[in-house]
Amino acid sequence: MSYFIKSLIVTLSLLLTTSVFAANTSYYGSKFHGKRTASGSIFNMNSLTAAHKTLPFGTKVQVTNKKTKESVVVKITDRGPYIGGRVLDLSKAAASKISCQLCTTSMKILSYGDGKYRRL
Repeated sequence: MSYFIKSLIVTLSLLLTTSVFAANTSYYGSKFHGKRTASGSIFNMNSLTAAHKTLPFGTKVQVTNKKTKESVVVKITDRGPYIGGRVLDLSKAAASKISCQLCTTSMKILSYGDGKYRRL
């Protein structure tokens, strides 16, 4: 199955339901701090942002660590993760709010972004 079809299936399933359970989540930090993200913004590891492969830029997602029940609201500003089996990459600040280096989370989409590229 092609990457496009897989992306389409994931996007359609997200549109039909507001929650995705058992998402493998990791974080990224200092290696990318200060570099431009796929959305055009500059990555700040101290802000509450995340990377997702298909959600539109600007989408706000509530992420809950399934083990600790801690939650954080993040904005999608980048593409990724590019490690197999992972669904979401959190900024270092967002990951620390929910005690997650590599954890299982649930995601709830709070609002969809416009997906526009912003060079800030």
